[in-house]
Amino acid sequence: MRILVLALAAVIGLSAGAAAQAPGPSPAKTIGTPQQPLIVPSMIVLNAKGATLSGSELTLDGVSPNAIVFADRPIRAAGHALTAHLLTEWGDGAHDSFAKDPPNATISVLNKANASVADAVVVLKAPRLDGDRLTFDVAVLEGDLGQADGPATVFIDIIDLPMARRTARHSAWYAAARQR
Repeated sequence: MRILVLALAAVIGLSAGAAAQAPGPSPAKTIGTPQQPLIVPSMIVLNAKGATLSGSELTLDGVSPNAIVFADRPIRAAGHALTAHLLTEWGDGAHDSFAKDPPNATISVLNKANASVADAVVVLKAPRLDGDRLTFDVAVLEGDLGQADGPATVFIDIIDLPMARRTARHSAWYAAARQR
């Protein structure tokens, strides 16, 4: 009996709360109105279990099957893209491919022995993915990975490349609704 009284009191309380709200016009909604997505340049981050830089070759061992993709201000959005899809950017098919204008990148690798980080700045060329091993031909701009033997992260900077790239369909460029 007590449960029935409590349930009835709850129903009455909810009804009274709903009746106490002032009626008014509902805000206009634009349901079903398509908006053109805004394609914005995004930066790419690759993670791997390790990396080595030997001469003009960078090898990422245990590379993640997906990359982090993020857009800077004002969009401030992030997502993921398959690493294999991103590598199509180095194809020769488009006038703005990475094969024709390779991106710069910073590779950072943890040195387990002394908890330091080794960094190198490179130009990434001709990627080759074999399982979870990703190899790039590189031009080293500065730095060296030395004996760093821990996890690695590659930060790919694609600033100054054209806005509408083929990777929009692969999420390498974040497509967001236009800012109002």
